[in-house]
Amino acid sequence: MPHNTKTLSAECSRLEQVKVPVTSDADILLARQRARELASEAEFTAVESTFIATAISELARNILQHAGEGEVSIKIDQQEDGTVLIVVARDNGPGIPNVNGALKDGFSTSGGLGLGLPGVRRLMDEFEIVSHRNYGTTVIAKKWARGCTSSRLGRTARASFEGRDGAAARKLATVGALTQ
Repeated sequence: MPHNTKTLSAECSRLEQVKVPVTSDADILLARQRARELASEAEFTAVESTFIATAISELARNILQHAGEGEVSIKIDQQEDGTVLIVVARDNGPGIPNVNGALKDGFSTSGGLGLGLPGVRRLMDEFEIVSHRNYGTTVIAKKWARGCTSSRLGRTARASFEGRDGAAARKLATVGALTQ
């Protein structure tokens, strides 16, 4: 049964936002599960939910592998363009030395296939990354629910602030907090 925006907002309020600390493989599974629950509450399709869960797996795995720990925040938001699920993956690790390289298929610093971040960018509708050496990395990825009329669909943004001074980098590393 289709829902209007008010009904959908009321239903989503049960699981509007979740934060999952990422410190082990079990946390990756928990983040995936929570994302699927939120997506289901907001009536994302099964395919969209799978894309979201896969993107979260990649982001959380990167947190564990490169920073050791971090956090994945997942939020449903009702905007005039439609319903959007927002994922913010944040760590305080060493940062990504070559953001542009890390966003290319086949680029890997860990001996993997190099499909993680480029895959996340393809699976989600919007993608932004902020990384600074010694201040960590924040990735913001958004998936719009089917039927969305947003003109933003398919648009991606990339940003690397490696050359900024420490104060600017700390300020920019909080960019994920703006979406929460």
